Amino acid sequence: MSSTATVARRPMGVPRGLRRFWRSTRTARAISIVSFLVGWQLLIPLLPTALIPTPFEVGEFMWAELRADTLAPETVYQAFATSLRRLVTGFGIALLIGIPIGLLMGLFKRVEEFLHDFVVVGLAMPSLVWALIAAMWFGFVERSSIITVILASVTFVIINVSEGVRAVPKDLLDMGRAYGTSDLHRVRHVVLPSLMPFLFASLRYGLANGWKGLVLAEIYASTSGAGWTIRFWYDARRAQGVIGYALFFMIFALLAERLVFRRLSDRVFRWRPSQDQPPPEAEGSVQVNI
Repeated sequence: MSSTATVARRPMGVPRGLRRFWRSTRTARAISIVSFLVGWQLLIPLLPTALIPTPFEVGEFMWAELRADTLAPETVYQAFATSLRRLVTGFGIALLIGIPIGLLMGLFKRVEEFLHDFVVVGLAMPSLVWALIAAMWFGFVERSSIITVILASVTFVIINVSEGVRAVPKDLLDMGRAYGTSDLHRVRHVVLPSLMPFLFASLRYGLANGWKGLVLAEIYASTSGAGWTIRFWYDARRAQGVIGYALFFMIFALLAERLVFRRLSDRVFRWRPSQDQPPPEAEGSVQVNI
């Protein structure tokens, strides 16, 4: 009598440690950054202007800024602290306005019909327009930047919340009514838990759009903040300052994603299986007849 058994064997050739290194997320990110810097350096001789600095020159500028060795009226820390305060204030107000309106639009068809066109127009409006309107209304004061953040982000909150309410399973709402629960009880215990993915999406994308609007508002209608500082370096014709602050913006966005949004997502949606786990290593097998 013969039977077939499967005996696992390790793949031959590339060592396992090297395979893990090549497949890791950190390796992919490092390769992408190095490729970007190399491509940047190689493109400089092909550009029709001499104002594009090298990566080394921009790195020197950023290091000087981090050491607070700057010609600008504000250090990079002061500039980003000012912008962050405005962003948190404006987006907090946008949440207070957008969540109730989104709930009403999702729960009541008549409210959705009344406000739908305004929300669509708000979504389509460029942040630059909001920044210019706020500057004309309020002048070169901090209020202009905060109003721009509100106008640029509130419609993202409204549309995500309203779509989330409409996505709540109707069976759950009907069951709540059958048990005689109040409207407030159903909103608190049925609608809001189902809204969490949509609230998280509105937080992430609304905040991102508010940040872009804030930078534009500070460029055109402010005398402080990160956006105003990049305008300072532009007026001084210091390209390394403009590009350096653009890279500071990228670093700020990545830190917000890694330290805030990802951790918040892991906590809020910890019931979901992790998608960051690497796939199991493929292993060969050999058939042995016994």
